[in-house]
Amino acid sequence: MADIQIERAHTLGLPAARKIASNWVEQAGEEFNLTCTYEEGPTSDLVRFSRSGVNGTLTVTPDRFELNAKLGFLFSAFKGKIESEVEKNLDALIAKTTAPKKENEDQ
Repeated sequence: MADIQIERAHTLGLPAARKIASNWVEQAGEEFNLTCTYEEGPTSDLVRFSRSGVNGTLTVTPDRFELNAKLGFLFSAFKGKIESEVEKNLDALIAKTTAPKKENEDQ
């Protein structure tokens, strides 16, 4: 089995990180047909995801996202593409949240 491990540090705090994780769950379900469960905890959250040939977790903390996935034999041939897509999606969600807000020019 191929493993995918992705870590991303952030300075968002847990409430904002939860929003990103929730958005990631939606995208993962739609794009990769993953079944996800989200478990909130007092200091961190755990997302479990799976589908035939793929299973893993996304740990959400106030300062880090940690994704660990196991790919079955058939998906292991596509490890690079899958890893690249997951990184791209997670990075885009983090960037969207951390981007500075544009102020209204009339103010």
